[in-house]
Amino acid sequence: MNILAIKSSGDHTSISVIFNEEINTFSMSHERKERPDWNLFLSNIGHKKTFNLKDIDLFAFANSQHSYTATRTVASYIKGIAVALNKPLIVINDKEGVFEADQVAKEAKENFVASCSDYKKFDPNLANPTYNETNFKKLDE
Repeated sequence: MNILAIKSSGDHTSISVIFNEEINTFSMSHERKERPDWNLFLSNIGHKKTFNLKDIDLFAFANSQHSYTATRTVASYIKGIAVALNKPLIVINDKEGVFEADQVAKEAKENFVASCSDYKKFDPNLANPTYNETNFKKLDE
């Protein structure tokens, strides 16, 4: 099973591919407001050299609680690819913000296999980031 996974915490982004049972990962620290260059990330893990996006069986992203904006950016990007290629997309919760993309890919594979590889359970149209922060303060308090 070939898997592509992305994780971003806002100032650190990683991408990983499991292709033919080999794992290749690239990560980079960047300014919080700086958005990753996806072509740079993909080329550093072998895109167009050892694999093409159509070769990927499963896409995944980390639902990081450390930067909702970064998570939404990653989700939008990878969701677009998964929808265009009609491939499943898994959201992996990373509440502690400790995962790198390789761990996201491994957990995605475990979850997918545990579901008996049921593509319908991982419809990319339903894969959305969530934010658990509930410390909102009412304005009239």
